Amino acid sequence: MSSPASSAKIPGIGMLRETGNLFALGLDIVRGIFQRPFQLREFIQQAWFIASVTILPTALVAIPFGAVISLQFGSLARQLGAQSYTGAGSVLATVQQASPLVTALLVAGAGGSAVCADIGARTIREEIDAMEVLGVSAVQRLIVPRVLAMMLVALLLNGMVSVIGVLGGYFFNVVLQGGTPGAYLASFSALAQLPDLWVGELKALIFGFIAAVVASYRGLNPSGGPKGVGDAVNQSVVITFLMLFVVNFVITLIYLQVVPGKLD
Repeated sequence: MSSPASSAKIPGIGMLRETGNLFALGLDIVRGIFQRPFQLREFIQQAWFIASVTILPTALVAIPFGAVISLQFGSLARQLGAQSYTGAGSVLATVQQASPLVTALLVAGAGGSAVCADIGARTIREEIDAMEVLGVSAVQRLIVPRVLAMMLVALLLNGMVSVIGVLGGYFFNVVLQGGTPGAYLASFSALAQLPDLWVGELKALIFGFIAAVVASYRGLNPSGGPKGVGDAVNQSVVITFLMLFVVNFVITLIYLQVVPGKLD
């Protein structure tokens, strides 16, 4: 029978253990959401802080994102002779795909890194251990408010990015590509449906949860010292980005199979 030391040297065992610990923390956070007392003041402070560091970058990124989608799709539609569907294609791509991803990347990059650095600094100062010794749950006291704050900010920012992206796509399609406003709006109303908006909001909620859980996990487990906290911040951002693209693919695949198109 192999010893723990020998099993730790097996390739992939460490990664599986880290993945299991990450999922365990996620379950603890979900459980802590329904426990009392709820840290309302901490939640409000974290939501305000995360929003303050992400609103401006997200708005600035949303404009070129919507413009690129509109220009690229408009050019392709003109080559295929389907200019009348330019509005629907660009708007659906923005609402379903671009907005949740842009929101999640900015929330994870700006808000998630700040959360990871804060939790990591508390960990190396042994504040987390002191809280556990005193019988205070660090997950309920510190992690749950931050997770809920990032989910709320991601949900609200996704709506803002959707509006800015759609307006930017409309402007660039009509002004730069010579499209007609009536055809743009008519194609959008002909193909778009309400579940397209709901799936974008659902993605934003899930992405915000994933970004917060990964940031909190890396903050609770730095390798040691201030340098370890910096490494944990970088790792949390990279891991979150990889997970977001995988989860986005899965959600999109399920949505396209469950919700039929408007013209199906």
